[in-house]
Amino acid sequence: MPRLLIVEDDPASALALRELLAGDGYEVLHAADGRDALRLLFEERPALMLLDLGVPGLDGWRVLARTRDMSDLPVIVLSARDDLADLVRGLRGGADDYVVKPFRNEELLARVEALLRRSGAGRAGDEVSSHLRLLADRRTVLWHGAEVRLSDIEYRLLQLLVRNRGAVVTTEALLDRVWHDPTTLGRDRVKFAVLRVRRKLASAAGDGVPDPVESVRGVGYRFVGGAAGTSVSPR
Repeated sequence: MPRLLIVEDDPASALALRELLAGDGYEVLHAADGRDALRLLFEERPALMLLDLGVPGLDGWRVLARTRDMSDLPVIVLSARDDLADLVRGLRGGADDYVVKPFRNEELLARVEALLRRSGAGRAGDEVSSHLRLLADRRTVLWHGAEVRLSDIEYRLLQLLVRNRGAVVTTEALLDRVWHDPTTLGRDRVKFAVLRVRRKLASAAGDGVPDPVESVRGVGYRFVGGAAGTSVSPR
């Protein structure tokens, strides 16, 4: 099951959340302050974060802002504040959902499940070939039996190339669908992200394994390392 991060400074509330989520089969991490939350977010790659706004150190608003700077991780804000202005601020600040305390356990579990389903992290993994498996809940891949940890951007980039394996995905399509940037001003982002993915895969697989990502000069990139399959044309 996916790994979830609870950011909550009240020990009793954190324990209740941990027991609720673990009882539903989730792996649960806990941070009692904002700085620890960002550390776990970077090191452990959770599939979803439940964020209390009143945590010490970096408060929940700043944790939310920094999370959005780094990733598109699903975030549910948990708050005792039921003011409409706070709800609007949270959603506009990048939260995917806003739940007011106290809440019903069944409702929270349903919201968590719905967000994971929309993000694709509820699946155990996508088997692409005998050599490659995508693990959405951990933002990692298994490449020739070795686990490769990727950033959110790197994971989405590789996922898009893999889903279109055998077909060229243009740089413009990658910018649009991975970075949500429909302009062509960030082309170097794609080049350097592809370079990072190639280096990580090469380091994991060792010598003798061909580069699975092929550059098509002036056009884009193509994944050639998986088994043949039906291609999906990029937008």
